[in-house]
Amino acid sequence: MKPHPDAELLKHLFPSIRRYQELAAKHGIPDIFQDNGGKILQVCLILGLTVLPSREGNDARDQHGNEYELKTVNLSRTSQFTTHHHLNPVIIVKYRLVSWIFATYEGIELREIYRLTPAKMSYWFERWERKWHADGGKDINNPKVPLAYVQTHGELLHSAVGQPFEKSLND
Repeated sequence: MKPHPDAELLKHLFPSIRRYQELAAKHGIPDIFQDNGGKILQVCLILGLTVLPSREGNDARDQHGNEYELKTVNLSRTSQFTTHHHLNPVIIVKYRLVSWIFATYEGIELREIYRLTPAKMSYWFERWERKWHADGGKDINNPKVPLAYVQTHGELLHSAVGQPFEKSLND
């Protein structure tokens, strides 16, 4: 097989990608290309959060010990945040204890970061609990939180809206 002409460009870019991965590994993210690792790193660095090492618990912690659930969305694909693949009352109890951080992206470009307290998320927790019971105790597959809800009820922590994008290598 013959390499694509862009293989040379990727070869040129890869040292910088490796440096980004080294930074991510320093902050406990083993793969910037998995589970939104690169985006989670960016959000945590901007907000001064520490990434928590386990995939079982919450995602990050602030300097006061408060933990957070982090969610990202690529607005080029959807306007809803996904939550949990097997949502059930045990997970909802955990979710009720922490604030949520929602970050919006257009592709890889960060646009906004919002925080919603457990009280502001209670509408969703109650709705999901009712659905779980109504469905006979069946775990809910990835219920969504709409961007409009986050923007209406959340506290805006960071915004790059209206700021120009960085130029790409081809500009």
